[in-house]
This record gives sequence, C-alpha cells and structure tokens, in this order.
Amino acid sequence: MSDGQKLTHIDASGEAHMVDVGDKAETVRVAVAEGFVKMKPETLALIRDGNAKKGDVIGTARLAGIMAAKQTANLIPLCHPLMLTKVAVDITEDTGLPGLRVEAMVKLSGKTGVEMEALTAVSIACLTIYDMAKAADKGMEIVNIRLLEKSGGKSGDFRRQES
Repeated sequence: MSDGQKLTHIDASGEAHMVDVGDKAETVRVAVAEGFVKMKPETLALIRDGNAKKGDVIGTARLAGIMAAKQTANLIPLCHPLMLTKVAVDITEDTGLPGLRVEAMVKLSGKTGVEMEALTAVSIACLTIYDMAKAADKGMEIVNIRLLEKSGGKSGDFRRQES
C-alpha cells in the first residue's frame, strides 16, 4: 500500500469501525462482479437439461444471489445497510470451463458503493449452484470471484483490465 492510501475501516488506534458516510454526496453507483463454477461436462448437461435432483439450479441460484445482495450488511460486519435500486444476476453456460459463469450487477443512488453487494451476490449464487448439484459432482470448484467494474463515488470508476 502506498503512503497516500489507507484502510478506511481502521481508525487511528488500529481498531475496526464503520465508516461515517453522512457527509458524502449521493451519486449513482454501480458494481459488476463475476465468478465461475467449474464442473464435469455431465454435471453441466444435467443442470442445462433441468434434471438436477433439487430442481431448477440456475433459477434458484439467481434468486439466491439477488437475496444475498440485499442481505450483505447482515453478513459482512462493517458494510452499511443500503437501499438497492437494482440487482441483476445472470448465469450462463461456459463450455470452455466447463461450468457456469455468474455475473451480478448492483445499482443504487447513495453515499457508499455496492461492490460488496455484487461480490456477495456472485458468491452466494455460486454456492447455491454447488449445493444444488453436489449430489452429481462433489469435485466442482468455485473460482475467480472478482469485481469487474464499479462506477460512482469519490474514488471514481474502476474497470478490470485483463492481463
């Protein structure tokens, strides 16, 4: 960490605290995150064809991700409760893995960002996919959960550059 950067959730005595955002301006804030669930091709086919024992894996995971984004402040201790205006979770097949790609977009007009909400949505959607398909494939892997982009706020915009 460079000299100009500091952790915002740590006070002068080194104690963790919730950041006061009361004086910050409200801006439109958007964050997009992604993650992947790698699985056997047969497991992917089972999910795609709607034959998983527990039911509609993709639909259930999408709803779980949306619900998780709304609960982020209850899961991560120093996150602010937010009035989200949009949460979208898209789950698509990636035959190259093979597996599923999960992307979440979260939006609000407020005083703090929604990166954690997008990352939480992706994480829980991926965990739900694992839970619903583990009877067929306990070797699935949840990989590469990461923030792709964020906009709004004092810190400006961020877009992940692929290396």
